[in-house]
Amino acid sequence: MSTVNYAVIGGGINGLSVARQLLIDYPGANVTLFEKESEVAQHQTSHNSGVVHAGLYYAKGSLKARLCRRGVELVRNYCTDNNLPYDQCGKVVVALNEVEEARLKKLYQIALDNEVPNVKMLYGEEIKTVEPNCIGVAALHSPETAIVSYEKIAKRIAEEIIERGGKIELNSPVQSIKNNSDGKITITLQSGKVYPTQFDYAVSCAGLQSDRLAKNSGDVETPKIVPFFGQYFVLDDQFTHDVKGLIYPVPDPKYPFLGVHFTKRIDGKMTIGPNAFLSKARENYDGKGFNFKDIKEFIFYPGFWRFAFRNIPAAMRESKTVFSQKNFINEATKYVPSLSNMTVKPATRGIRAQAMNPDGTLVDDFVIRRDGNITHIRNAPSPGATSSLAIAEYIVREVMQGKADV
Repeated sequence: MSTVNYAVIGGGINGLSVARQLLIDYPGANVTLFEKESEVAQHQTSHNSGVVHAGLYYAKGSLKARLCRRGVELVRNYCTDNNLPYDQCGKVVVALNEVEEARLKKLYQIALDNEVPNVKMLYGEEIKTVEPNCIGVAALHSPETAIVSYEKIAKRIAEEIIERGGKIELNSPVQSIKNNSDGKITITLQSGKVYPTQFDYAVSCAGLQSDRLAKNSGDVETPKIVPFFGQYFVLDDQFTHDVKGLIYPVPDPKYPFLGVHFTKRIDGKMTIGPNAFLSKARENYDGKGFNFKDIKEFIFYPGFWRFAFRNIPAAMRESKTVFSQKNFINEATKYVPSLSNMTVKPATRGIRAQAMNPDGTLVDDFVIRRDGNITHIRNAPSPGATSSLAIAEYIVREVMQGKADV
């Protein structure tokens, strides 16, 4: 029997997890992972908050809800098995008024529907038993929400891929993945070179470039990726201990993004952020310069303008935190007034690969499509990193086997 050849495109945590899962389930297979950078985990995987989300926000029955809960278990076990840091620091989602409290109670029901363990409503002074310096009328406490370094997890997975006999092709940006008439798959690199191996199956986990690679490979053009940056600030050390874990606002359904919050990092530092604003480039982590091609793509996308006109109030709100560090800090200190005089330093930005429909709506759930023997991850925002090992299981054991409705 001939050996089956698998290609995985993308060396972020999702692509690495898929390659690992293939080698676990098919130890005799040839698995080749293509990564355009000189190292793995150079994009969204190493530019995020590091939160292991418990599943508080995701509609019952959605892929996000299912894969997030499974992902938490897998990430926790992976960190334990590989001696990687895992800090179950806990999280409170805080309501500042009665309107937010009503929304918070709905969030509590979603958490119960998703069987998030040990969640509890806190009221008034009860909040201080978890976060002594936090104020609010009510809070949802998720004690098992945790923080990790997804970059360290990803790099350990890369080592495991090699240990299991897989191959990682660095400095190898892929231009297209094509189904051939003979059932094989051809990988063409951006250099124009056709990779010499013909593959039986391929999985595209291209993150910020997922829509472009899908289009080049013959898949549907939409949803299209529109990049939004999120700025973080790190609190100076003398202010770090006023917050013990994670403090989040209650999501406002009028706004598409969550809002500024406190997040403890696995290195012990405390951050505030992120805001959310349109990025001038898909990979613009330092905030400098712009990419004309990236800007042109969303400016000429009708869905973007439909989104923009519907979200002018959100854009105005977020712009205040983009152009004023004081306003950014003020958003956070609504929840912890003792930090009103804190000083902070900018941290590296994150870029959210936000998939957007032609009607201007943001794609909420994970989108995983199969086109012949090629599978494309078209949308995997938060909790994409939390869910990464579960997404890999789902793709390898359900999508690629034709058991999932995609």
